[in-house]
Amino acid sequence: MSPKITADHLGRGAAIYVRQSTPGQLINHTEGRRRQYALADAARTAGFVDVIIIDEDLGRSGSGLESRPGFQKLVAAVCAGTVGAVYCIEASRLARNGRDWHHLIDLCALAGALVVDPDGVYDPRLLNDRLLLGLKGTMSEYELSLLRQRGIEARDGKARRGELRFTLPPGYCWNEAGRIEIDPDERVAGAIRMLFSKFRELGSARQVFLWARATELSLPVVRRNLTACKILWQPPAYHTVIQVLQNPIYAGAYVFGRRGNRTRVVEGRARKTSGHKRERTEWNTLLRDNHEGYITWAEFEEHQRMLEENAHMQKRAARKAGRGGRALLTGLVRCGRCGRKMRVFYGMQSGHAHRYQCRGDDAHVGVGLCVGIGGIRVDRAVVAQMLEAVSARAVEAALLAADQAAAAGAEERAALERELEAARYDASLAARRYDLVEPEKRHVVRELEARWNTALERVAQIERRIAETEARSVARPTVDRAALLGLAHDLSAAWNAPTADARTRQRLTRLLVEEVVIDLDDAAHEAVLRIHWVGGRHTELRVPRARTGRRPDKGHPGAVEVVRKLSGHWPDHEISVTLNRMKCRSENGETWTTVKVRLLRERLGLPDFDPTVPRPETLTADKAAKRLGISIPSVHRLIQRGILPATQLVSSAPWHIPAAALDTDAVRTGVNEIKARRPKNLVDYQRDETMRLPGL
Repeated sequence: MSPKITADHLGRGAAIYVRQSTPGQLINHTEGRRRQYALADAARTAGFVDVIIIDEDLGRSGSGLESRPGFQKLVAAVCAGTVGAVYCIEASRLARNGRDWHHLIDLCALAGALVVDPDGVYDPRLLNDRLLLGLKGTMSEYELSLLRQRGIEARDGKARRGELRFTLPPGYCWNEAGRIEIDPDERVAGAIRMLFSKFRELGSARQVFLWARATELSLPVVRRNLTACKILWQPPAYHTVIQVLQNPIYAGAYVFGRRGNRTRVVEGRARKTSGHKRERTEWNTLLRDNHEGYITWAEFEEHQRMLEENAHMQKRAARKAGRGGRALLTGLVRCGRCGRKMRVFYGMQSGHAHRYQCRGDDAHVGVGLCVGIGGIRVDRAVVAQMLEAVSARAVEAALLAADQAAAAGAEERAALERELEAARYDASLAARRYDLVEPEKRHVVRELEARWNTALERVAQIERRIAETEARSVARPTVDRAALLGLAHDLSAAWNAPTADARTRQRLTRLLVEEVVIDLDDAAHEAVLRIHWVGGRHTELRVPRARTGRRPDKGHPGAVEVVRKLSGHWPDHEISVTLNRMKCRSENGETWTTVKVRLLRERLGLPDFDPTVPRPETLTADKAAKRLGISIPSVHRLIQRGILPATQLVSSAPWHIPAAALDTDAVRTGVNEIKARRPKNLVDYQRDETMRLPGL
């Protein structure tokens, strides 16, 4: 026993620190772990009775970039004074960076603890031992940096030649010559081709995911552990679809280093996170045309552009994809004054006009709006230009649409047939296993029989899905080529057809239009549109703007006529509100007040409102809303639908609603339908809570 180990050290006990850097070392390098655990026997031989083993850091790096709970436990034990000696196989097991190593040495010197390795016993309080421990820590840190640098250079050099093997995505495998080739499994390759085909058809990764989920198709995914790598078939997931669409390996390119690590300071310590995306210019290796691809590189770049346009929540200046809605040019309109993307604002009710608006630099208060214009006239002008531009190639487009409609379900049926083939193989394999077992082993026979029945049920399920697909294809109406050719000459009818939804029109617009720049000509009271076509050409249009604040003279009575109709039926205050709501002005151009209405009524000799005169009990819209327990706009909708009877002397005047009409069955049914559409937590929305101050 070393003379440095005193009775005080033996009385406190020993700590055995066990660590290996990676999970791979835990499986492949078992001898090193066995040697570290054997230090416990060496500590007991030295005379330590209380020996604790700290092995929480198995599979964790000692570089200081990862959290090590075992090392923190060791430091806490040293500081508590319960550890008299720290046993390790070498300095690199305790730490791979100078900070952790020297911090532990300082704590051991303060607590009077020893550091023991197979080479000897060291007391950090002694100058020579402190110097030797410092040299060992420095050499361990240098060794780690040297090994890492050597390994990274060797890895990148092999990757630059396209010879570095890594886990390939589903649809590819490594051959005997070390080259990437398409997976010979037709089911896997067919599923990948089907995803790319559907993405070109639907134009959205989410739509591809929803289609795959609706058709109940299984998608291949790669599952790998430390020893094996295999293909599993799982239900569709969005991340599975997006990973296939964003992987350049499917375009025939050998890529390495698409994702990198980031190091940040957390509580004064460096922490490393992995899996962060890099820009294409920062990839370690990019070798195009390295192997056969499912798509070309040009198609891959086009797919990435489409995915970028679909990301509406990302703050980018690029145009955005169509996601439905009444606005045709959403995501395509740019302000001609500040260059920002213009937003779309819709009316509160369906059918109201939309508006393209540039908010300018809305990050700064008081800057104000930039450019705004109603969207209906702009959309009509752009549609007219598009129909004129594609009219010459409309016949070819109609024929192409007919061919695509005829082959719409071919890929889905092929995928189901490949899935059926795999299911039948699994059923036959289960049957062979069942036949090979001895009948006396009932506990084995029952399990194999259950597996066989499960495989047969899956075969029957897939067969039913194939039959349903064939039935849908037979029930689908045949494509009339003559009708399509006739429709191609009348594109406006095809564009305005009820079956053409807003999303389809937006997708067609993005095939032709790159973006539309809008500016305003205030002198001519016109909007100037510059259409940037996909081919690089530009077209300038001028669209007249609607004059705001005007009110046509025809069909709208003047102030005198309004006062004549409302006098005696409503008080002067209600008449003034009605006149202001109709945007009628007095003789001097000012708004109406109760006094002005009274003077005009007296000058015309009209009677005043007499509340004592008996009249049928009627309610206004706000009073009816309070009595029915709904909002005023809901009352107006009931009136528009003819459910609630009401009269109005002039436009914008208060409504006369009979009080007895509120108790009819039709009104009750309409009110119940309105209340049924309310959210369940409406009370929480409308509840007015008061914050109570402490002590009051």
